[in-house]
Amino acid sequence: MPQRFYELAFTPSVKAEQAKHGSAHQYDRMENNDAFQNTLGVSEQHFLSLRDSFYMASVSETGWPYIQHRGGPPGFVHVLSPSLIGFADLRGNKQYISLGNLDKDNRVALFFMDYPNQTRLKILGRVEIHENDAESARLLKELSTADPKAVAERAILIHVEGFDWNCPQHITPRYTEAEIERAIAPLHKRIADLEAQLAATKK
Repeated sequence: MPQRFYELAFTPSVKAEQAKHGSAHQYDRMENNDAFQNTLGVSEQHFLSLRDSFYMASVSETGWPYIQHRGGPPGFVHVLSPSLIGFADLRGNKQYISLGNLDKDNRVALFFMDYPNQTRLKILGRVEIHENDAESARLLKELSTADPKAVAERAILIHVEGFDWNCPQHITPRYTEAEIERAIAPLHKRIADLEAQLAATKK
């Protein structure tokens, strides 16, 4: 666990709960250890380049957390530097709850899931929004996907403050249509070969 994530997430109340439930000793070594990487490394960057969705949590002015799903083709989240990621924010249901929340508090928590491999990357960051400004056109050109139907309204940059990998425990494997197609492609080929062989015997 990179130390910066530890500093942000392990508040005194969290540490008290860890002590109460007997897990504090697992994290004691993090207290004064600055040897951990706090920017996205090769593994994290590669992982993000393969994701086709993520969950983003923000906090409203009423203090309530709000979670929103974002999706696109694999790689729609771009790693712009080891400490900066970005994506083109597409037009949705026009509620703009996350956008309103971020106008008052730019902190977000992100979950990037790899369900087939039961892997999860958590990122804490601060959002920078570009809409109808000098940078937005350039950023949207860089961040937008090739989907002609996708209407990008703004560019969202996230400055990474900390990240952590979760253990695979309790992550239920799930598969996209494309992943299923790849998995059963050999079966389709085998069926086609057998059908061809069967047809040949009837000639």
